[in-house]
Amino acid sequence: MAHFFQVKKNYSLIEHTADIGIKVRGRTKNELFKNSALAVFDIIAEKKPSKNIIRKNITVKLKADTLESLFIEWLNELISLSGARGLIFDCFKIDKLDNDWLKAVISGVPAENYRVNVEIKAATYHQLKIKKTVKGWLAEVILDV
Repeated sequence: MAHFFQVKKNYSLIEHTADIGIKVRGRTKNELFKNSALAVFDIIAEKKPSKNIIRKNITVKLKADTLESLFIEWLNELISLSGARGLIFDCFKIDKLDNDWLKAVISGVPAENYRVNVEIKAATYHQLKIKKTVKGWLAEVILDV
């Protein structure tokens, strides 16, 4: 498949024994959560050329005690919804994000429009790092495959 332009990815893989680790960047906390979700689904599946794709929108509301817990719950909710609904999510609009609350509208298409590369079971707390940097936000997370 020919690509006409190279998309800059906002994440990189981290070496890890049995799982997949990712390092994700974002200028804002909102962008960090969005880029993390995009990274997870970029790893899970690759889009196949198709026409007449029916999109499904889902509203997600989460509450957690800490930003770290909210981050893990966010990714795990997306992974869970993907499996339960048979969708691959590729659009994330975060309406509200605090350190303990998130509201977003996510959009996806049926998994049959994708080639699934790997099944991610969950995002883990193992070696989880979320920090504010001079350039924005950085997260490192291990994904259980």
